[in-house]
Amino acid sequence: MHSPNPWQSYRQVATQTAPPGQLVLMLYEGAIRFLERALSGFAHDDPAEFNVTINNNVQRAQDIIRELDASLNMAVGGPFAENMRRLYDYLDRRLMESNLKKQDGGIREVIKHLAVLRDAWSGLLQGLGSVPAQVLKEQLAA
Repeated sequence: MHSPNPWQSYRQVATQTAPPGQLVLMLYEGAIRFLERALSGFAHDDPAEFNVTINNNVQRAQDIIRELDASLNMAVGGPFAENMRRLYDYLDRRLMESNLKKQDGGIREVIKHLAVLRDAWSGLLQGLGSVPAQVLKEQLAA
């Protein structure tokens, strides 16, 4: 019988119980982590490991970016949501190009952009720490 991985169980519970704002932060961190793993693929001498490591991790990061894009509320977000959509589309394209050409420049660029977004989001969440939970939930759900 296969015993469950405790870390995987913890992550599953954490994502199911985290507030929406924390989930966005977790998505940014996850995308960055996958892209850093993709960069590690460039060190592989074996062509199969090289390609698989880069491809799989870039695709996982793209899935996260697409999820962030799909979660934008275009009706309420106005110009900010439109700008974020354009940014997510650009990041997705850069990753697609980098994956296709197996070049690390686009991956590094996307990591930088995501790190800025992650840090800004983290600061926003810290600043909202004193806001009552219901108000925060309503604002993030809008």
